[in-house]
Amino acid sequence: MKRLIAICVMALCLGWGMVSTAQLQWREATRRIVGRSLVNPNVTDGVEIFGREGVITIRTTRRVQVRVFTILGQLVSQATLNPGTAELKVGARGIYIVKVDNFTQKVPL
Repeated sequence: MKRLIAICVMALCLGWGMVSTAQLQWREATRRIVGRSLVNPNVTDGVEIFGREGVITIRTTRRVQVRVFTILGQLVSQATLNPGTAELKVGARGIYIVKVDNFTQKVPL
């Protein structure tokens, strides 16, 4: 049993099943956004965040600085997004922390 626990801990430390430390790239959204934003755009100065099927989508009316982290604090992506809709294909399931300028949102995928 101790050996199994040690293997599981090593796997987590090595990042098995986690997003690579290499930064993922944001791109212009190519699909229609379905569902409600995880944040209220009236509170976030016009920014909307969506999470679905391994993709984090941000729609904004202004230029914003975005950072995405794993739940363990590992930086996944950092970018400055122009007004419009951009998406980040993460691929790995989990909970991500999205920081857009001065607010933070949990995004389950």
